[in-house]
Amino acid sequence: MPDSLPLRSAFSQVRTEVGKAVVGQDGAVTGMLIALLAGGHVLLEGVPGVAKTLLVRSLSRALSLQTHRVQFTPDLMPGDITGSVVYDPKSGEFDFREGPVFTNILLADEINRTPPKTQSALLEAMEERQVSADGVTRPLPVPFLVAATQNPIEYEGTYTLPEAQLDRFLLKLVLELPQRSDEVEVLRRHAEGFDPRDLAAAGVTPVLDAATLALAQADVATVTVSPDVMAYAVDLARGTRQSPSVKLGVSPRGTTALLAASRAWAWLTGSSGVTPDHVQTMAIPVLRHRIQLRPEAELEGVSPDAVLRSILQQVQVPI
Repeated sequence: MPDSLPLRSAFSQVRTEVGKAVVGQDGAVTGMLIALLAGGHVLLEGVPGVAKTLLVRSLSRALSLQTHRVQFTPDLMPGDITGSVVYDPKSGEFDFREGPVFTNILLADEINRTPPKTQSALLEAMEERQVSADGVTRPLPVPFLVAATQNPIEYEGTYTLPEAQLDRFLLKLVLELPQRSDEVEVLRRHAEGFDPRDLAAAGVTPVLDAATLALAQADVATVTVSPDVMAYAVDLARGTRQSPSVKLGVSPRGTTALLAASRAWAWLTGSSGVTPDHVQTMAIPVLRHRIQLRPEAELEGVSPDAVLRSILQQVQVPI
């Protein structure tokens, strides 16, 4: 049984290292750590320039994990992500050349700028942690996490992500514009020579590795969940299916994702068991991208977050 305290201290140090490059965005940093602990993927949404890419790169360096970045564009093909079989004239044989998906953290930058056909190329990788090509299944490295960034859908040149793919993201984290004090700190760092392309010079150092992460994931699995808390998570999901504002509610996959994220958050907070508070904290980032609003609700300006907040107020909390 791993010792929980040193493991949690290591994750706290990761926050410190990421903070050397990224100002603010504490919620997004926490969300990324929760996704790693729960073995899930993350969708990061925000306007350009709020440090989405920098956050992923800094976290990768602090965790000593291999990272590949793919800039999603309208002409990107599925094989550009997963790899493809090519003919080698020297050997006279066909060889598989691995795509950038063969890494620990895949940074899918501006994922909603490529058509759905290419977006869906990630589905098998995200769900099965493998890539199938030319009749051969090839496992992906462990750990494997997709950190996809997207601009808000109202921006020109973007495509809506398929529902099946959205459901594979454990969390959708929204990165807001920084507070005034944080933006002043960003300018101060740049005035002193901070270069976001050189994280080593910024002082971001590796403090954790894949083996330690695996130990932490095993420890998260020991966090207990009472039947009442499980029923509470189910009631929240069922509340989305019964809401008059919702056309498509949360599926059982979403309920299991809520459980996994709540366990990871409970572990990070030092709790040996999941409480309703942990579930409430994770409900919006886990469920906001898993519901479809009715057109009339969208016309009235209703947001998924507002629907979920209303459900959290209505569903009875176990004592």
